[in-house]
Amino acid sequence: MGQLLAKILADIAAIQNSRRTNNPTLEAIATANNEEDKVKTAQQAQQEAEERLRKGIQPVVIPNPEEVAAAKARVQYQDNLFHFAVAGVAGSGKSSLVNAIRGLRNSDTGAAPTGVVETTAAIGRYRDSNRRLPFVWYDIPGAGTLNQPGWQYFNNQGLFVFDCIIVLVGDRFTQTDLAILENCRRFQIPTYIVRSKADFHICNLMNDMGYDNTQATVQQNLGDAKLPLQKVYLVSNKVLLSAVKKRTLPKTALDEMELLRDLLEEACARRCVAPEDENPEP
Repeated sequence: MGQLLAKILADIAAIQNSRRTNNPTLEAIATANNEEDKVKTAQQAQQEAEERLRKGIQPVVIPNPEEVAAAKARVQYQDNLFHFAVAGVAGSGKSSLVNAIRGLRNSDTGAAPTGVVETTAAIGRYRDSNRRLPFVWYDIPGAGTLNQPGWQYFNNQGLFVFDCIIVLVGDRFTQTDLAILENCRRFQIPTYIVRSKADFHICNLMNDMGYDNTQATVQQNLGDAKLPLQKVYLVSNKVLLSAVKKRTLPKTALDEMELLRDLLEEACARRCVAPEDENPEP
């Protein structure tokens, strides 16, 4: 655990001391739009997507510049910040996870509201409580079932603007979960699958299934959905809060430190340029 903590602190220092580059996904979308403009109109692209859908082929529909601008405005996107999204159905523990990862208890001032029934499709935006960190956390509402194709949900929510997306899952993936995972894969946006609820839920899960069986269940769900296998992080909000706020970990820690490490490593790899790399020697 000591090595993990040291790595996390080193990544935080690297992020604070580095220049942020543009989001590579948004750059790829802009390039694709420029190339596509040369060969087809937007109407032709839509017709092609609908034809592929009729044939059962999941289309990759590139957002146009207006859609990108609207999505960035909706989430108050800033080029010098990292934008991390937490997605999941209502009641999955998104707000509590957002609070814990920001080092806040649910009752603290500035914490995301918890225990409130989701009644809106609005995305919640929360700046990291440590203002020296260039992080913004978002609560992405999910209905659990989709009345539209997954790519439309993904594009309509503007999820392509985020640097990474944490997907909170239950015993089974919902259609929303699968839509996010599949389209993040298509747009090459990193995803992290997390099971996180109140501590007694995590304890019950471990008692009923054990760590390895929980991992196996999620891998089976991914395989059934024909998605690449990836790790699932078991996270206790109480442990995560302690790790972020006090830099301490109880013996009951599971994957909290690994989640923090992997998030920060991915952020560094995608968008950080160290000062010594700015002017390489000839």
